[in-house]
Amino acid sequence: MKDTRWPTQINLQNAGHNLEITFDDGLKATFSSEFLRVMSPSAEVQGHGPDQRKVIGGKRQVVIIGIEPVGNYAVKLVFDDLHDTGIFTWSYFEDLNEQQEFLWNRYLNELKERRLTREAG
Repeated sequence: MKDTRWPTQINLQNAGHNLEITFDDGLKATFSSEFLRVMSPSAEVQGHGPDQRKVIGGKRQVVIIGIEPVGNYAVKLVFDDLHDTGIFTWSYFEDLNEQQEFLWNRYLNELKERRLTREAG
């Protein structure tokens, strides 16, 4: 079992288009709000199992409008499309950071396969 890093700073950047997290070991992880929205750990996005994960298009311009603490282990992100049901744990952020390139490329390929775009409407 790996030790979970703890955040020392969480900052919105670029008018809510990016989230930067600095961890206690000095790691800085930066995520686009679009990436976090489409990778939300919520049941709405992830379903109730790996085969139920949904591919959501049209989120290129989504921004984070709120960050709410959940105990001492997570935050709930509120997006301007009013999605707010995902609980982002510190370990989930670590996993996203480690797999960001793979997950982003998989997402782009899934959009293409489904003839969806990153643009709204």
